[in-house]
Amino acid sequence: MKPHVVIAGGGIGGLTAALALLQKGFDVDVYEQAPELAELGAGIQMAANGTRLMIELGLEERLRDVVCEAAGKEVRIWNTGQTWKLFDLGQDSIERFGAPYWLVHRGQLHTVLIEAVRALKPDAIHLGATAEGYEQDASGATLKLAGGGSVRGDVLIGADGVHSTLRNRMFASPKATFTGLMAWRGLAPMASLSEELRRPVGTNWVGPGGHVITYPICNGAYLNLVGLVENVDWTDESWSTVGSVEECLADFQGWHPLVLETIANLDQPYRWALVGRDPLPNWTIDRVTLLGDACHPTLPFLAQGAIMAIEDGVVLARCLEATPDDPAGALQTYQSMRIERTTAIVNGSTANLDRFHNAALADPVGAVDYVEREWQPDKVRSRYDWLFEYDAMRVPLVPAFA
Repeated sequence: MKPHVVIAGGGIGGLTAALALLQKGFDVDVYEQAPELAELGAGIQMAANGTRLMIELGLEERLRDVVCEAAGKEVRIWNTGQTWKLFDLGQDSIERFGAPYWLVHRGQLHTVLIEAVRALKPDAIHLGATAEGYEQDASGATLKLAGGGSVRGDVLIGADGVHSTLRNRMFASPKATFTGLMAWRGLAPMASLSEELRRPVGTNWVGPGGHVITYPICNGAYLNLVGLVENVDWTDESWSTVGSVEECLADFQGWHPLVLETIANLDQPYRWALVGRDPLPNWTIDRVTLLGDACHPTLPFLAQGAIMAIEDGVVLARCLEATPDDPAGALQTYQSMRIERTTAIVNGSTANLDRFHNAALADPVGAVDYVEREWQPDKVRSRYDWLFEYDAMRVPLVPAFA
């Protein structure tokens, strides 16, 4: 008999794991603290290592209605607008990596996953259920909920995010280090923007002490913006703190008119402090494990945070399917297969922080030399190809204690 799997957290990673497990015949229940499921958040870049999983999970037709398929990515200097191609996407992504590169609103992806899970098990998602702790014994694990309730399963997965309660009960949480950076995010209606901003590309504007990333989402209806600036005084890590267009414009004084135009047209800017954390060396204890941001939170400088959680969910489902009679062993195999890759992504994202914000970008001549050196094609391939080539559906399963 296949194990009953309990998942704490109904975000993208938890729902991907639930969907992959349900498709393999497991009974799954997801416990989410939110009282209702809403389309929250902003944009996600989904490279081939993420989109191929969405396609193989059967979500391509539904997602095609909401995603944008990027033609390419480019790097631009913050004040002059001088442009370099970072890499081709579109058909090139399909030919090189076997899957497209999508740009999607997090909330719309979340909705598609919710619908897919409920199509297989209508009552799988339980709302208003806040994880408070856990217990386990040789035969199973119990999720303890706020208010005194509890749920027992054969396996418990903590997919409860960067501030994971289950992680805090299992291990000493990794030390949080403020980067000194504050991030702005928001959506600008595409119809209000200049023609140059409506191109189907992702753009990295790089500058001294800051950078801005823009790309289209919602089937081209909006341009998603994430802008980062140095601000040692802002330490609120919540990404839903409301800011103003005027404050955001003030933080990017002197930047290119296209950047300022995008900011001026944002529906509502939000801001949050960027916090770095060291990767966990272990995230599994017997029948309890962690997934996604709960075990490997990362800075957003490789556009892989959500995809790591998606990969986790797929690999975890495969491991449990391979050894359903040994769930604890399956969780150890899952961890051993994921920890090296996710640690490399966390460390690579941190390394990109200095690359995007280098002081050399302040000088017009130095900026050109710097971009041409740091974004030289061979260097770009070495930084990204290994990410995009990974196939969580087919990577060989290697038992942890083989």
